[in-house]
Amino acid sequence: MTHFASLILTNGKFHTVDREKPLANAVAIKDGKFLAVGTENEVMQFADAGTQVIDLQGHTAVPGLNDSHLHLIRGGLNYNLELRWEGVPSLADALRMLKDQAMRTPGPQWVRVVGGWTEFQFAERRMPTLDEINQAAPDTPVFILHLYDRALLNRAALKVVGYTKDTPNPPGGEIQRDSNGNPTGMLIAKPNAMILYSTLAKGPKLPLEQQVNSTRQFMRELNRLGLTSAIDAGGGFQNYPEDYQIIDELHQKNQLTVRIAYNLFTQRPQHELDDFKLWTDMLKPGQGTDFYRHNGAGEMLVFSAADFEDFLQPRPDLPPGTEIELERVVRHLVEHRWPFRLHATYDESISRMLDVFEKVNSDIPFNGLHWFFDHAETITERNIERVKALGGGIAVQHRMAFQGEYFAERYGLEATKHTPPVAKMLSAGLPVGLGTDATRVASYNPWTALYWLVSGRTVGGMAMYDDDARIDRETALMLWTQGSSWFSSEQGKKGQIKAGQLADLAVLSEDFFSVPEERIKGIESVMTVVDGKVVYAAGGFSPLSPPAIPVLPDWSPVTTVPGHYRSAPPQGTARVGLVRQAHQCVGPCGVHKHSHDIARGSDVPVSDDNAFWGALGCSCFSF
Repeated sequence: MTHFASLILTNGKFHTVDREKPLANAVAIKDGKFLAVGTENEVMQFADAGTQVIDLQGHTAVPGLNDSHLHLIRGGLNYNLELRWEGVPSLADALRMLKDQAMRTPGPQWVRVVGGWTEFQFAERRMPTLDEINQAAPDTPVFILHLYDRALLNRAALKVVGYTKDTPNPPGGEIQRDSNGNPTGMLIAKPNAMILYSTLAKGPKLPLEQQVNSTRQFMRELNRLGLTSAIDAGGGFQNYPEDYQIIDELHQKNQLTVRIAYNLFTQRPQHELDDFKLWTDMLKPGQGTDFYRHNGAGEMLVFSAADFEDFLQPRPDLPPGTEIELERVVRHLVEHRWPFRLHATYDESISRMLDVFEKVNSDIPFNGLHWFFDHAETITERNIERVKALGGGIAVQHRMAFQGEYFAERYGLEATKHTPPVAKMLSAGLPVGLGTDATRVASYNPWTALYWLVSGRTVGGMAMYDDDARIDRETALMLWTQGSSWFSSEQGKKGQIKAGQLADLAVLSEDFFSVPEERIKGIESVMTVVDGKVVYAAGGFSPLSPPAIPVLPDWSPVTTVPGHYRSAPPQGTARVGLVRQAHQCVGPCGVHKHSHDIARGSDVPVSDDNAFWGALGCSCFSF
C-alpha cells in the first residue's frame, strides 16, 4: 500500500546530518514525519493530487535547529516588552531606537533592553553613558541590562524603583553613587546578578492575553531564524506551575511552533530539596508530547552551587557546605531517575560538583541517566574525562562570543584559546549540544552562535581560537541539531532529515556551508517547517506562511524592531510548485479561501503577496 505525502520539497540542497545519506535533493513528509529522503524521482512517487509540492530553487535546507539551553518560556512572557539591540551595528543606532521607543511607550511602562548585546558590537566600541540615556529618554523609565555585569537606569527608572541616597547595597550587588552619595543609575553585579534581576522584576508585566501574544511572537521570531526545538532551562523568577500556564495554553490549542522540553529550576534558597520532592511527585521525565514535555531538574539545583560568570569580577568560590546541599538534591533526583542539568562556569566549581556526583554514583549508580553541565567554559581535560565516566554531557553556549574581550583582559589571550574547549569535549566522545543561554545575556540568534564556533571570533571581531579549537561547519550544524537531541533524551527522534524522524527543517537564505564566515551571522530561514507544516516563510515563499498575528500591545517595540536586527529582506524570485494548494487571500474584498491548480515551476516575485497570488490567477486583489 502506497503512503502518499502531505508535503514534498524538491530541488533543494538538503544537508541531512545523517552519515548514511548526508545529502539529498528532495524529501516527502506525512503525519509530521519524514516519509522519504532522496532524489526527486525517488520522492515524487509519494505524491498524489492532495500533495503540496514546493520547489526550493536550490536553497540549502538543514534539520530544524535545536537550542540546548534557552530561556524561552520566561523570555516569551516578556518578548513584546523588550527593545532588542542584538546585531545593531552602532551605538548611535541603538540610542536612536531607544529614543523612538521611549516616545511610543505609555506610562507606567518601561523601555527595557535586556541582554543579547555587547559594547564591542558597536562601531563606537563603547557603552552608552547615563547622560546619553537620560537625554534619549528623559521621562520614560529605561532599564538596560548588559550581560551579567551591570544595568543602566535613567532618572525616571531610579525614581520608580525607589533607589535613593538611603537605599543600602543588597548582598552581592552595588548601587553606584556620585560624590554626594546619590545613585547614578548604574547597578553593578558584585559578584552575582541578583541586583540586576530583582530590579528588572520591579517593572510592570503584560496582562495575560498579551503574554500569550508575546510568547507567540517570540516563537515566530525563533522560527524566522530556523529554530524548531529548544530545551528550556528554567530561570530566576520563573515559578512552576504558575509561570507555565501560557505555554500550557498554547500547547493545548496546538499553537506551539517550537518544540519545548522544560527543566524545573528551584526558586527557594535553603528549600531546594523541598521543591524537587514536590515536583518528583507531580511529574515524570518525558511526560507530555513531542511538542511540550518535561525534561528533569535544573539548571539551578541548589543556590550555593551557582557560580555566575561575570568576567569583570574575580572568580567566585562556592561557599562551604555546597557539597552537603548539592548531594541531598542529586541523591533524591537519581533515586527518582530524574535527568538533571547544572549551571557551572569554572573548572574549580566543576571539580567540587563532580566529587558529589561520584559519591552519589558509588551508592546509587547513574547507570545511563542523562545529566549534564551547562556552560563549562574553563573545564579541564581531567574533568571532561570524569564527566564521561559518569555518562554525562555538556551543553555549550556562545556566552564567550559576548564576553571574550572581558575574559581575555582578566585571564589573558592564551587562556581564551580553549574557552570553552569544545574540540576537546568532542575528541573525548562526550555528548555535546549547542545553544545560546538567551535571552538575558547572549543573543537568541543561532547563527551568531554558529559564527562564533566556526570562526573562533567574538561578535566584536576578536579572534579567540586557534584552528585546532575551531569547529568545521558540518560538525557545528550537527551539534545544533542531532547533538542537542541527546539533552532531552530524544536522540533518534529528531535532529536529522531522515525517514521516520520528526519533520522539522529550515530552508536557508544563504548556503551555510559556502558563504564567507562573516555572512554566517546574517543567515535566516526563508521557510521553516515544524511537524511537517510551514510555520514561517519569507521572500518568494511568504504566501505559504501562516498569517502573522498583530503584536499586542500596539506600542510594543516588536512592532517597529521585530527581534534580531537585520537589513533588507531576501530579494529575487522563488519557484513554488503546488499540485494543489488551498490558501487564504486577504484583499479589498475581505478574506476568501481559494484553491488553485498551479503549474509547477512558476516564477513569482519576492516580497509581494499581491503579485504572487495575482500571478496564480487569484482575482480578489485590486491591482
